[in-house]
Amino acid sequence: MEKIGVGIIGASPLNPGWAVAAHIPALQALPQYEIRAVSTSHKYSADAAGKAFGVKSYDNAEDLIQDPGVDLVVVAVRVTGHHALVSEVLRAHKMVFAEWPLGINLAEALDLRSRAYEAGVRTTVGLQARFSPLIQRARQLVAEGYIGDVLSTSLVGSAGSWGGITRRNSSYIFDESNGATPLSVSMLHALDALNFILGDFVTLTAASGVRTPQVRIAEDNSVISATTPDQVAVCGELVSGAIASIFYRGGQSRGSNFYWEINGSEGDLAFESSLGNLQVADVRLRGGRGASTQVADLLVPDPDKERYPELPNGMASNVARLYLQFARDLNDGTRIAPDFDYAVSRHELVERIQCATKASESNHFGNVRRPSNDELRENFEKCE
Repeated sequence: MEKIGVGIIGASPLNPGWAVAAHIPALQALPQYEIRAVSTSHKYSADAAGKAFGVKSYDNAEDLIQDPGVDLVVVAVRVTGHHALVSEVLRAHKMVFAEWPLGINLAEALDLRSRAYEAGVRTTVGLQARFSPLIQRARQLVAEGYIGDVLSTSLVGSAGSWGGITRRNSSYIFDESNGATPLSVSMLHALDALNFILGDFVTLTAASGVRTPQVRIAEDNSVISATTPDQVAVCGELVSGAIASIFYRGGQSRGSNFYWEINGSEGDLAFESSLGNLQVADVRLRGGRGASTQVADLLVPDPDKERYPELPNGMASNVARLYLQFARDLNDGTRIAPDFDYAVSRHELVERIQCATKASESNHFGNVRRPSNDELRENFEKCE
C-alpha cells in the first residue's frame, strides 16, 4: 500500500492545539501515512509550522487542499469552521478526517454527509474512544459473558473545560450555538464508547442546566455570560434491557473525574480515571465475578502496540489507532472506522438528548419554590 499523503489544517506550533498534541504524533508513528503539508491562518505561524514539522506549509487552507501531494485532509479547527472547510475538501474530491463534532448541529452534519456521498470519497471522524485497547477489551468481556447478563450501567464524568474560568481563546465554547458543549464533546465521546460496548438506547430521558451562568476570563478577569449547559444527565434503557445512567459536569471535581461501572448478573466491570474525557484519558479497568467480593485490575492486551511499537501513549494514542483502522479500511475495503454516516447517527443522539431535555423542562413544576440555603440548613437541623 502506498503511503497516504496527509495535509493538516490547524497545526500551529505557536499556539499548539489538538492537531499538534494528537494528530501529528499519531501520524508520525504510522508507516502507512506521511505528513506532507500543514496550514495555519497566518504566514508567521505557517512558517513556524513548516520549520517545526519539516513539511510544506501554507497560510491558508485552500492551497493545502489543492496540493497534489495531499490525499487526506485533516480538519482540526474549531467546530464552527468545520462545515466550510470540509465542504471545500469534498469539492476537491479528497478524503477527509474531520474532528468531532462533525458540525455545530445535526443540519450541518447531514449536509456534509450528503456532500461526501456526492463526492464519492472516504471520510472519517474523530470518535476514537472505541479504539482504546481497554474499551476493546471491555467489549470482548461483555460479549463473552464475563459479567453475565448486563443489568445496568452508571457513569459520572467531568467535562473539564466548562468550569467557572476560561482562557480568552476558549471562550467560544460557552455559547451553545457554537456546537462545542459538555454534551456534544465529553459526554458524547463517553456515550459512544458505552454504546459500542453495550448497544444503543431504545428510550431515554434527560435534563440539563446552566449552573455557572457567569464565566471569568483568566487573562483580564472580565466576565462573559454562558448559555452552554454545564450539567447534563441522561437516563435510559439500552437494547439489551439494561438501564443506563450518565451524568457529566463542567469543570473538574475534587473527587472522582471519571467513574463508570457495568453491572451484570454474574460480575462487574469498573473504569476509573483522573481525567473525564474518556477518548484521551488514561483509564484503569477492573473487574470481578462469581465468588469475588471486589474488583481487581484486568489484563488488557494490546496487539497493535506489539506490531507498531512506535504507537504513542497519552492523548495521541487512540487517535493513532483510529488512523490505523482507517488505513486498514482503505486497504481491505472495510468500513470499521467511523465515517460521516456514523457521525450523523451520533449527532442524532445529541439532538435526541437535547429534545428530551426540552421535554423535561416543559414538565417543570412551576409552582414549586426552591428553598433558600438558610431554609435548607434550618430543615437539616430539625431532622437532627
